[in-house]
Amino acid sequence: MIVCVCHNVSERKIRQAVDEGLTTMPQLREKLAVGTCCGKCHSCAKTVLREALEEREMEGQPMMFQSAIAA
Repeated sequence: MIVCVCHNVSERKIRQAVDEGLTTMPQLREKLAVGTCCGKCHSCAKTVLREALEEREMEGQPMMFQSAIAA
């Protein structure tokens, strides 16, 4: 899904940036220019960033703990 139409930034690009270590909106703005033109994508980009960070955090948890969270 395209998150930022102005700069053609997809959800995948944001998730890849998180995989590379980015953790904040200012870092995303710096690297991908997301939210730097019209600003309409800011809330969606922030949501994708938060979800990607949560998923990354869950991947680091032991499997027993993950299943407890999913329940």
